Amino acid sequence: MNQKTALLLVNPNARRGRENLPQVRQLLAGAGIAFTELPDGKDATALGFLREHAARIDRVIVGGGDGSLNGTAQALLETGLPLGVLPLGTANDFARTVGIPLDLPSAIGVIARGNTVAVDLGQANGHPFFNVASIGFSADLAMSLTEEAKKRWGKLGYALVAARLLAGSRLFTATLDHDGRSEELRTLQVSVGNGRFYGGGMTVHADATATDGMLDFYSLEVDHWWRLLRLLPSLRRGTHGEWDDVRAFSTKSLTIRTSRPRPVNLDGELKTTTPVDFRILEKAISVFVP
Repeated sequence: MNQKTALLLVNPNARRGRENLPQVRQLLAGAGIAFTELPDGKDATALGFLREHAARIDRVIVGGGDGSLNGTAQALLETGLPLGVLPLGTANDFARTVGIPLDLPSAIGVIARGNTVAVDLGQANGHPFFNVASIGFSADLAMSLTEEAKKRWGKLGYALVAARLLAGSRLFTATLDHDGRSEELRTLQVSVGNGRFYGGGMTVHADATATDGMLDFYSLEVDHWWRLLRLLPSLRRGTHGEWDDVRAFSTKSLTIRTSRPRPVNLDGELKTTTPVDFRILEKAISVFVP
C-alpha cells in the first residue's frame, strides 16, 4: 500500500522562507510526516501537481505569510485536502486568527497531532481569500511595499511605507450594495474581512472569527489622515465600528463599485479590481489547529 505524503510548499520569498527550509524539512522528518516538494521549474504549480498526484497526497503544508496561503486557496478548494500552516511571513495574520503558534517546532507539532477545523473563506470576483480584502489605502500599500522591503524591515517596513502614503492619501467615492440596500460613501479605505487579524495585528472586528459564516465590512470615512491616529488603538482592538468616522456591519455578500477600476488587495496580493462582488464560502477548507 502506498504511503500517503504531504505536499510541502515553502515560499522562498517569504520573510523567513528560504533560511528556514532546512529546519522545516528536519522537523517534519522528526515528527514522522512524509513530504514531497514541487519539482523545480517555473511551470510547476500546486494545483497542477495536486491534480496529477492527488491519490498519494493527504495534506498541503504551506510555509510563508498570508500571500503564500492565498496562492494555494484554489487548490485546497478543488481537492478538499487539509492545510497545515507554517508561519514564515511578515505578519502571519491567518495563523494568529486560528491560534497557530508562531514558532516552527510548535506549528509542526500542531500538524502532527492531526486536529482540524473547517474554516470559511471569503471570495472576491471568484478569487478566494483567507483574511481580508481591501480597496483604497491598503491596496496602495500593497503596491508600494516590495518583497525586499518586507524581508529586510518586517513590520517596520509596513509602518514606514504606510506613514508616507497616509500623508498624501485622498478619499474616494464608492457605491455599496448589501442586504437589499444601496449606499454611497466617501472613504479612505474599505475592508471586507473573513478572519480576525490583518495588516500585522490590526483587528477586522472584535468578535470576528474564520468560522462564523460572516463577512465583516468596515469603511474608514475620515476627512483628514491624522484623525486615523486617534483611531489606531480601536483598529488594533477591532472596536473601530463604535466611531462616527467608521461604517461597519456584518453580512454574507456585498458589491462595491467605484467610478474607475480600483485594485482590490486580497491577503496582501492584488488579484482583481472594482466592481467587485464579495461572498462568504462557509466551512470551505480544513486547517490543522491546536
